[in-house]
Amino acid sequence: MSNANITFIQRMYAAFSKGDIATIIANVTPDVDWRVNGSRQDFPTMGDWKGAAEVQKFFDAISHHQEPREFTPKEFFAADDHVFVIGHYDWKIRTTGRTAASDWVHIFTIRDGKVVKFREFNDTAKFAEAYRD
Repeated sequence: MSNANITFIQRMYAAFSKGDIATIIANVTPDVDWRVNGSRQDFPTMGDWKGAAEVQKFFDAISHHQEPREFTPKEFFAADDHVFVIGHYDWKIRTTGRTAASDWVHIFTIRDGKVVKFREFNDTAKFAEAYRD
């Protein structure tokens, strides 16, 4: 199951890289628990997003606030129903023109072929600083 879960998550990243957010939304549970470490007051994509409709809003916020310069998942690890991904990204913040780059860790929990929980950890201070006027 671990390799199948890694392949599943790799397909989610491939969909993201093509801008195919509908595929991502179709592969989360209706009550998915989606969290990006940090406070939404510091950066609009941080915080908790509950349910598939909220996850759609999360991806809308990314599109609205950030322009990708680099998004690279590098390493994939699986244990039971979890997939851990280590990567790096670099974003241009649309409102300020500043950039925020960070290594990150994504943790997915998968049940019955869908994502039920997502956690992201990055350098939140870099994003808050790049977002401030």
